[in-house]
Amino acid sequence: MATIHHTTIEPGKLELLAKWLPEQGWFRPGGGELARAGGFRLDDPEGEVGIELLVVTDDRDAYLVPMAYRGAPLEGAPEGALIGTAEHGVLGTRWFYDGAQDPVVREQLARLLRGEAVPQRQSESDTADDGVAVAPVAGGAEPVLRRVLVPVDPAGEPAPGEVVAGYTAPDGTARRAVFVADGRG
Repeated sequence: MATIHHTTIEPGKLELLAKWLPEQGWFRPGGGELARAGGFRLDDPEGEVGIELLVVTDDRDAYLVPMAYRGAPLEGAPEGALIGTAEHGVLGTRWFYDGAQDPVVREQLARLLRGEAVPQRQSESDTADDGVAVAPVAGGAEPVLRRVLVPVDPAGEPAPGEVVAGYTAPDGTARRAVFVADGRG
């Protein structure tokens, strides 16, 4: 299980994302300042890569940004995968990558879809996030991320091969959305 360090990160995640998000084709620029709005973590079984599925909002939309935190650059990283670098108060320099382009994150998302990984709370070590609903599928699940979140029925259950979690919408209301789905179908 990952250890949460209650320390500083400079620049912060929102500062890094404020520079990186406008370069993404799925992001609608001009929506105002970013705010943290939810998400969860996954554990890397090797303990090398921090994994967070972070939800950020602006004045209009909610975006899912899976992030990988690494202690060294990711070899062979695709163009545009690096979100930025930051200084962590305990761990030193960290390289932040778009988790959709990080092989460790993709594997853990596939394990989550198969019911083999447990979502963890963002700010508590060794604590499962019971607000994340997973309807596992058998076989080689191929994770597809929903970058712009669309609210679903809060009382509804996820369809097979979906991960549904909560976030706070730009208007301040609690919402749920499909974060990840199995792309084989």
